[in-house]
Amino acid sequence: MAGGLHSSLKPASSSSSNQSFSSKILLLLTLLPFTLASFAFVLQWRGGVTDPSTRYSAEDHKFPGMDSSPPTTTMKTSHLSRSDCGPLLSHSSPSFPYYRDWKFHYQTDLKPKIAITTSTSASLEQILPWMFFHKVIGVTTFYLFVEGKAASPKVTRVLESIPGVKVIYRTKELEEQQARSRIWNETWLASFFYKPCNYELFVKQSLNMEMAIVMARNDGAEWILHLDTDELIHPAGTREYSLRQLLLDVPVNVDMVVFPNYESSVERYDIQDPFSEVSMFKRNYDHLPKDTYFGMYKEATRGNPNYFLTYGNGKSIARVQDHLRPNGAHRWHNYMKTPNEIKFEEAAVLHFTYSKFSDLTSRRDRCGCKPTKEDVKRCFMLEFDRAAFIIASTATEEEMRKWYQEHVVWGDKALNLKLLRKGILTRIYAPMVIVQGLRESGVFTSIIESASTPLSKDKFLSSIESSNSTRPDDTVTSSRKVGKVTDSQATVRKVLQFTDAATHEAAVPPLPSPGVVDDDDDMLDS
Repeated sequence: MAGGLHSSLKPASSSSSNQSFSSKILLLLTLLPFTLASFAFVLQWRGGVTDPSTRYSAEDHKFPGMDSSPPTTTMKTSHLSRSDCGPLLSHSSPSFPYYRDWKFHYQTDLKPKIAITTSTSASLEQILPWMFFHKVIGVTTFYLFVEGKAASPKVTRVLESIPGVKVIYRTKELEEQQARSRIWNETWLASFFYKPCNYELFVKQSLNMEMAIVMARNDGAEWILHLDTDELIHPAGTREYSLRQLLLDVPVNVDMVVFPNYESSVERYDIQDPFSEVSMFKRNYDHLPKDTYFGMYKEATRGNPNYFLTYGNGKSIARVQDHLRPNGAHRWHNYMKTPNEIKFEEAAVLHFTYSKFSDLTSRRDRCGCKPTKEDVKRCFMLEFDRAAFIIASTATEEEMRKWYQEHVVWGDKALNLKLLRKGILTRIYAPMVIVQGLRESGVFTSIIESASTPLSKDKFLSSIESSNSTRPDDTVTSSRKVGKVTDSQATVRKVLQFTDAATHEAAVPPLPSPGVVDDDDDMLDS
């Protein structure tokens, strides 16, 4: 009986021992993390351990492309007009210290190397955000053909101090060199010659693009893009918000790629900084289902002559290669072949057109045409530009604001919501975030303060030698108006002949989007 009792109590004793061992293990595992945490706290408190978050501070470790030392700040900002630079200097303490002093000194091995050319008379307030936005997305080189406000010493002093920027002034020497361009002997741009305002600008842009091709080739650029300073590239469709990544994915047999344009849709009449304040855009015909586009056309047009206020045929980027030439401000072409051109399915160029009320008067002041229905057709290619010029030339300030509110500002929130749901309108925040980040970081302030070198107008013309220009022995003089060649020309230059008739394709002007009904006079009568 005793043996039976012993055998019945043995399992219970073993079970109790196991439970005691498990309790000790659980207690040990519970106390161990607390012990280690307390030990680490004591070490850090006494200075024995460096906090990893302070080990990589923005002051000690620069991001790639940043200077190893801060720029000199010998020039005071008072040398520059507050009217031009006030908004750029409005943030003194950067919110993003890793942006400050970011000079974007891109390494030469970054591929592909992208160049942008522009013809501008804009202020520093507009040019700097435009330029640095494109630096952020991967553009390395800028060819700025400057006139007016953009050519003033206080602006060019800053622009010339920025790495990768070449400033080209509209001098007598430049006009004389461009007067010798082969373009004047060819037919593809001839219909735009000797006309005022937008036509003159179109020819000037084409001649500048021709020279930019040569500079891009000499600089080793692989792609070249013509943009205005009211346009931003939106490289949608890539993992990174990067134009470089977008172009790396383009097949090698493609010569040119078109960015369909989206147009800004301002929701207030008092916009001052479009790049930082505008986030709503009207999508391009090429990026919409056709039934949606035509089904919503009337509501999207809102009584204006076309779906877009201005152009609707986008901008293209081209590979830098032999025989490349401009084909107007919106396209490129090739003298020796028909280029292989495709369109981006998601990426776009964002056009901030008439995004400020002052754009009405600034366009008026650049053109000396008469504000009549007949004369504006001689001066402007697009119907809305004609109507805007007439209203800005003839109306009172109050009438202009009313017209701007009705034709430009998207103040109907119900309509906006409807078109957003249909996909006609879209919200794009990336450019706004980038520009605001750059501004708050102090990049613009740093650039302006470091522009201490005196203005230099180095003669670049001697380096512009190419097959796209005629020989220097052709004697042609030019006037202030582009293309006004005098009758004293000694010889008549031959027009080059090519076997491929496609090389004579006419220049592509700014074209409106596809319309339902074309009635050019309706807008002028309203």
